[in-house]
Amino acid sequence: MLGCFTGIQAALDAADRDTSGRWITVDIGAGAFREKVVLRRSRVRLVGSGAARTRLSFDAVAEHAGRYDRAHWGTAGSATLTIDADEVAVTGITIENAFDYLANDALPAGDPRKIGNSQGVAVMLDVHSDRVALDRVAILGYQDTLFTRGKRAVIRGSVIAGNIDFIFGNGTLLIEDSEVRTRRRAVPTPPDGFASFITAPSTQLSQPIGIVVYRSRLTREPGVEDASVALGRPWHPTTTFADGRYADPQAVGQAAFVDCTMDVHIHPDRWTGMAGTARDGTKSRIFLPAESRFAETGSRGPGARRNRAAEGNTEYDIAHTRKLIFAGWSPKG
Repeated sequence: MLGCFTGIQAALDAADRDTSGRWITVDIGAGAFREKVVLRRSRVRLVGSGAARTRLSFDAVAEHAGRYDRAHWGTAGSATLTIDADEVAVTGITIENAFDYLANDALPAGDPRKIGNSQGVAVMLDVHSDRVALDRVAILGYQDTLFTRGKRAVIRGSVIAGNIDFIFGNGTLLIEDSEVRTRRRAVPTPPDGFASFITAPSTQLSQPIGIVVYRSRLTREPGVEDASVALGRPWHPTTTFADGRYADPQAVGQAAFVDCTMDVHIHPDRWTGMAGTARDGTKSRIFLPAESRFAETGSRGPGARRNRAAEGNTEYDIAHTRKLIFAGWSPKG
């Protein structure tokens, strides 16, 4: 309907000019597309030729990506695909942040070549996003792979891969029937035993649902050690208030893992703490799992064993969660 284009962004720009409000489908052929893409039009289907055949990648990293973001925030600016619209469906595509995280991770502290802000987002669900469905996609990165900061989104039948806080943010996100794959680090596991963290929710206390992983497989790549990965940790973003700049006390993250199969890389403590900015500007405020809204129930597999003292609820009402997320919404594939 729109014509033929050599790039994904060019096709989406053409879709933006259609103000009819109808659904528009953008078909993407097989191939590798090196682009940084922003989807702003509601009612768009982005349809690849299969995650093994269609790949969208870019290598922006937070250290240098502030120019891409309206608030000059490098993490948000690093996203390969940004979705900032209502009613969007994405299927059959791999979306990757191709920054060479492992090479940077391997550099010793103090090396002038080492990038400090090494976040590289593959997919960002931006603040105006709602009713976003991603189906049969692969979302690949390392640190901060998937950033949810909009309203409702669901990911089904997909792969999400990363290592540090790789599913994070304050949005409402349901991941179901998918693979959540932890990738290796290039440095030894720290003394506390946690090399990687799957989720880092910053859900506002007024919001009942944050990041929920349901009926999915928690897997690992070669090189990820046994009992070295946390299900999550609480992220309280540094925020400017009238009385100063410090960790947001209302960002009481919500995350749940329900009926998931876990490999042995999952730490038996399940959750861990995370440092936040104190009122004096130092990173001395430690937020603990007990202060958050973490839950895990129905786990199975070799990583399902939890320490008796592990924090977090062991009950979770997934039916109620799905009812709230899908109220007035039947995702279109």
